[in-house]
Amino acid sequence: MSSRLMKKVLNEQSAALQLHSDGDDDDSESPQSSAPSRNLFSLLGDEDDDDDVATDQEQAEDANETSDHAIAPSAETAAFHTRNVNSKKKKNKKKKNSNKADLSLANHTESSDLNLDSLSLTDGHQETCSPAKNKILNADADADADAKLPRKPFKTRVLEVDPKFISAENELRRIFGSRVVKSHDRNSSSANPRLMRGGRRGTHNLKKTIIISPSQHWPRWDGSLTMELLNTLEGVHYFRYTHSSSYAQAQRAFESAKENHDLNGIANILLNHPYHIDSLTTLADYFKFTGEHQMSADATAKCLYALECAWHPLFTPSRNCQLKYDHDMNKPLFSALFTHMKNMDRRGCHRSALEICKLLLSLDSNDPVGAMFCIDYYALRAEEHGWLEQFAEEYQSDNSLWLFPNFSYSLAICRLCLESKEVLGGRETDAGKATSFELMKQALMLHPSVLKKLVVKVPLNDRKWTSVVKHSFFRSEETGSPSVDHLIAICIEKSYIIWRLPDLQKLLYDSAISLIETLEKKESDVNDWACVRKEAFSSEKNEYSHLLVSEFSDSVPTMPPENLQDFIVDQRGGIELPEQIPENHVLRDVANRSPLAVLFESILPWVNYGTGDGEDEHHLPGPADED
Repeated sequence: MSSRLMKKVLNEQSAALQLHSDGDDDDSESPQSSAPSRNLFSLLGDEDDDDDVATDQEQAEDANETSDHAIAPSAETAAFHTRNVNSKKKKNKKKKNSNKADLSLANHTESSDLNLDSLSLTDGHQETCSPAKNKILNADADADADAKLPRKPFKTRVLEVDPKFISAENELRRIFGSRVVKSHDRNSSSANPRLMRGGRRGTHNLKKTIIISPSQHWPRWDGSLTMELLNTLEGVHYFRYTHSSSYAQAQRAFESAKENHDLNGIANILLNHPYHIDSLTTLADYFKFTGEHQMSADATAKCLYALECAWHPLFTPSRNCQLKYDHDMNKPLFSALFTHMKNMDRRGCHRSALEICKLLLSLDSNDPVGAMFCIDYYALRAEEHGWLEQFAEEYQSDNSLWLFPNFSYSLAICRLCLESKEVLGGRETDAGKATSFELMKQALMLHPSVLKKLVVKVPLNDRKWTSVVKHSFFRSEETGSPSVDHLIAICIEKSYIIWRLPDLQKLLYDSAISLIETLEKKESDVNDWACVRKEAFSSEKNEYSHLLVSEFSDSVPTMPPENLQDFIVDQRGGIELPEQIPENHVLRDVANRSPLAVLFESILPWVNYGTGDGEDEHHLPGPADED
């Protein structure tokens, strides 16, 4: 009860006692008899706590001490009312607490019933649920469409993408620490003022994404791309990118610039449409060939940021979602992810590259960009040996990945690393699995031509390898199958650097020597393994000709400035090198040129600022020059 109401009650009680002392015999009209009819205790609210009651008691005692000659009866009456207030308050609190306890118990019981119902439904038992339970179970059906999807197959479960490891910035923080990464980013921004070019003035909040951490100097996402849901078959959602009207105009301008081989026109498109995918891809390829790797990676990251901002609300990476490569609008995502994966590998972020590779495989099971032939390499570099063995066993549910050249050798390396960990940890090796020595011999029997190419590519210059390579079984560099030869070339180009470890070289040499001794006793094994290889790759055509070996190489091709005008923009927006480049090409001598012209050419290399041989070095090309 509030202090104001308590004072009012005390005043009424004092007036009643004064009238009673004056000899008024009319009890029906006295305030004392009329006070209970007002039901003053009904004014007490349920939200008043014990602190308010204690405060009211203190104020009542102070009022009693300052009252007149009727102080004793007023104190007794106030104490009576206070006891009633306390008892009433306690009763209300007990009733309220009991109601809350009953409600919470009912909710807990109902939630337990729902959990049991959902568990029984999962096990296949039919039960009848109340309408309330059905309403709760189906309340979020539209918001989470994957709740009623069937159990995911092995192929999708083993390709689950972990958002914590897909970001390169998170991996760099785990390796070097947050302070080092922040200092590096700060120094990179100050040392490369061109990174700030093209960004809008002022600060703005960029949309958070899982693949790319956008830089603060990037423009705000313009919403020019969207993603639509095509259909849903057997619990799998199929999506496709769509373009807005403004993006379509930028695309037409890009096609026009591509036909004219106008790189300046492509750069101008990005001024008005900073997230035009084909223009960013072209710019990324251009910077790559000119040696500006940071600028190339930045352009690729912008592509991925725009593509991820356009994701459909139901689209979740590697969770029953497919983006078929057959749709032309979906192709830029695959090419950008593949390029970003290689950029992460160059930066040493092998775990992030592995997550990107898993994402590529989960988006389209047909593997249009060849992620299958580099996922084992990233798993070994990221030291995910247990996951690699699980992937080889569960991906296609037929245990046939070991037939590919890259997996046959990578699984032997994986088993060697796991054996080393078991020895260091004091654990016993699994007797049910083949040893690394046996797996390496099996890989050499299945794909013997890999050994000679590794000796040349690594290189292995020790004399002991000479006698091994000269053996008749390892002498041939061709297998007779175009598909196998192409996959072996990709395997060597991608993972040759791993074989520089001494332990792997020892395992390879010991297995080769043991295999040579075995072949001298049993010649029939050679024909048996040849039949296995021929049956696994029976086609007489190269089924993987669309995968370029250079795309899996760590080396980055470069071109001199003179040949930049000879670039050809392909259909995907990338840039191709000319078919023939002079081998003994000499760069232009910059000693006799204007430093200002050299500076401008370093910023815009495709613009000709003169050679210093009597030409105007500061003359910019204009309409008159084009005529």
